Amino acid sequence: MFLRLLSDIQWRAAHPKWRRMTGSQRSTSTTAEPHSLSLPAQAQVVICGGGIVGTSVAYHLSKMGFKDIVLLEQGRLAAGTTRFCAGIVSTARPVSIELKMAHYSNKLYQQLEQETGVQTGYMKTGSISLAQTQDRLISLKRIASSLNVMGIPCEIISPKKVSQLHPLINIHDLVGAMYVPEDALVSSANVSLALATAASWNGVQIHERTSVSHVTIQKGRVTGVETDRGRIQCEYFVNCAGQWAYELGHSGEEPVHIPVHACEHFYLLTHPLQEPLSSSLPTIVDPDGRIYIRNWQGGILSGGFEKNPKPLFTEGRNQLEIQNLQEDWDHFGPLLSALLRRMPGLEALQIMQLVNCPESFTPDMRCIMGESPTAQGYFVLAGMNSAGISYGGGAGKYLAEWIVNGYPSENVWPLDLKRFGTLQSSRTFLRHRVMEVMPLMYDLKVPRWDFQTGRQLRTSPLYDRLDAQGARWMEKHGFERVKYFVPPGSDLLDLDHSKTFYKPDWFDIVGAEVKCCKEAVCVIDMSSFTKFEISSTGDQALEYLQYLFSNDLDVPVGHVVHTGMLNEKGGYENDCSIARLSKRSFFMISPTDQQVHCWAWLKNHLPDDSNLVLEDVTWKYTALNLIGPRAVDVLSELSYAPMTAEHFPSLFCKEMSVGYANGIRVMSITHTGEPGFVLYIPIEYALHVYNEVMNMGQKYGIRNAGYYALRSLRIEKFFAFWGQDLDAFTTPMECGREFQVKLDKGMEFLGQEVLLEQKQNGVYKRFTMFILEDHDTDMDLWPWWGEPIFRNGRYVGKTTSSAYSYTLERHVCLGFVHHFDEQTGEELVVTTDFINQGEYEIDIAGQRFQAKAKLYPFSSLFAQRRRKDDVELSGYQRE
Repeated sequence: MFLRLLSDIQWRAAHPKWRRMTGSQRSTSTTAEPHSLSLPAQAQVVICGGGIVGTSVAYHLSKMGFKDIVLLEQGRLAAGTTRFCAGIVSTARPVSIELKMAHYSNKLYQQLEQETGVQTGYMKTGSISLAQTQDRLISLKRIASSLNVMGIPCEIISPKKVSQLHPLINIHDLVGAMYVPEDALVSSANVSLALATAASWNGVQIHERTSVSHVTIQKGRVTGVETDRGRIQCEYFVNCAGQWAYELGHSGEEPVHIPVHACEHFYLLTHPLQEPLSSSLPTIVDPDGRIYIRNWQGGILSGGFEKNPKPLFTEGRNQLEIQNLQEDWDHFGPLLSALLRRMPGLEALQIMQLVNCPESFTPDMRCIMGESPTAQGYFVLAGMNSAGISYGGGAGKYLAEWIVNGYPSENVWPLDLKRFGTLQSSRTFLRHRVMEVMPLMYDLKVPRWDFQTGRQLRTSPLYDRLDAQGARWMEKHGFERVKYFVPPGSDLLDLDHSKTFYKPDWFDIVGAEVKCCKEAVCVIDMSSFTKFEISSTGDQALEYLQYLFSNDLDVPVGHVVHTGMLNEKGGYENDCSIARLSKRSFFMISPTDQQVHCWAWLKNHLPDDSNLVLEDVTWKYTALNLIGPRAVDVLSELSYAPMTAEHFPSLFCKEMSVGYANGIRVMSITHTGEPGFVLYIPIEYALHVYNEVMNMGQKYGIRNAGYYALRSLRIEKFFAFWGQDLDAFTTPMECGREFQVKLDKGMEFLGQEVLLEQKQNGVYKRFTMFILEDHDTDMDLWPWWGEPIFRNGRYVGKTTSSAYSYTLERHVCLGFVHHFDEQTGEELVVTTDFINQGEYEIDIAGQRFQAKAKLYPFSSLFAQRRRKDDVELSGYQRE
């Protein structure tokens, strides 16, 4: 009886009403004869998956005016993972876009029952996140700051207040908690049914017990869907198949890689207490205990994320409808112990059942959405990481916007499918990574933490040499990159475990690397940067790039141009450097995590009958960045060629020999604003050139450096990088890069119209540098990124990146400032006077620090003072 209660969630009660409400508008019935009506021969959109995610996409597409939509479910609606969902709608999320999705979901679910008549079980109970340590409390305070500036009520409370809100909670080991009063509980399956009901009213055809075998793709576009009941021609296909999204993506002739993997997820259900729990009691999240607790029919529902998860379905085993998996009390034991410690009064409570259901997880703990890089019209929304009910409403909205408008209304790059490459779809990689990811759901994530599994996947030819010299590694897009180098004799173990919200143990190490970059010469291996070559038989390459990029690329051979690859809104799809190698060929350098996204953007905008050749040459070249005033001496001696500014001007590229190696592309650019060069070396010469550089550089004080030093250098020079400071909603006019835009280059380029309008009318946000003035580097919490910015006491934006400037001996934060009318809330143009005349504070975990705002870098304070033009043209870090 219990299993039917759990799995159907009032299905019998809901279905008669569901059938009466939809009536003839439904194309098929949910009763015993599901195939009584045939599938349509064609549709505009076909959605695979009838859980919370698929029904949300259908609901929002229909609300936005799409009518020709078909939703297919291999079992019954909401009979997959959705029906096992714990039903907790939580907005306490550290990633901004996830917070926005959860907030929207909460508001949507609140009004859904009134809109559809389907009981969703929505109840606003609030939630309390507990902290057993000061570091945990700091992390909660950082989240609370983000919630409050978004208008979501939230407060940090004492253990005593926790006891008042939930009398059964043991508070003896707590140091504080975060209370979010508007968080809620719902019946997940009924929310899904309500979304389906509304979608059906708006014309969406819903077919249950219909399996998709594969998606047909021709000439890089979706053309149709093959099912066990026939074929449907369509323009768009949406893969909302949850844990089966991976297999479905690989089922066609042209695979779509969707890196998700399922793990078993356990939670406990009890009989009602002798005095049944109030339905309004707040949900408890105890991340240090690895558990969550909510009221369930007078008893409790409690689950968690254990340290030793159990991956499943690694052989692609399929189920039409999810059934309760095998109980494993030994495995659940540590979570049960944590529950009893947190609520000791439950010892005499009668357990009803241990539920074991699958949940799908992704390699980086963020869900996956967006269009496939290889198949236009193929969209994905999957991998909810056990937060499907919290994200479902908002995620469905953003994906529907993406399909209808060509882009969502918010920056969703942290969730974009194109942040992954094919390398993250290895079954072995996924199995090992999800075993790390699931415990991390509740682990304390302090700044600059790194995944430990799936490492050493992509490495530079210099990896072993650098590792032997004390390199400490981080990973970006599967590529190993050096953070810093541990000097001989340092305690390596301490440095590996020094992650903190305060001043880190690597502070002096990075400071020494920065000093060497400014006074002598450092070498940074930057091989991970994405590298493309674009060429043509005629002038097509130049014409193509002139349309796609904002700056003028019709420059003499050998010159390097910094430019943005913009969208129709004028926002950055990419930020890059392009060297003209010859009249008809170009060499393009982009951020590491742009490899898939940038390739897809370029390919999608290529003319059909083009003579263009686009080649990804990332793997062909090792990149060494020589930074510092003595870089010119090192390179001059190695190449026997003059490398001074007169012979090798800034932003110049020349192929030359270095040591015994020939064909080295040398660019006078460093991405930091310091003098120096980047050497793009064919990989077979990489070790030789590195050895030659290090040997020759000894007399000039050469040393290795890492990306932490690079970050400090570029932030103190007010350089933005794509993916954190710059995104698809940020234009060059908003971030002080007007000089990278040639509005008069003689031909139209993508985004030009918006930029012309901004030039005439002004911008509504401005990229600004902030120097913290009353901040104690040794004692105070550090800013990392995402901190709220206040102007004259009013919230005006958030920081996008920050670092300690060893030159200024202060923390530097970068971020965007907005201007809102104090009475109406209307967004106004941000002028230079508005920036300069304000008094600013940066909120770090609830504590505000005074900051000085600047629209230009503090060039006069640097050891090497240069003309403003040189500062502007000195290169931009793209991490």
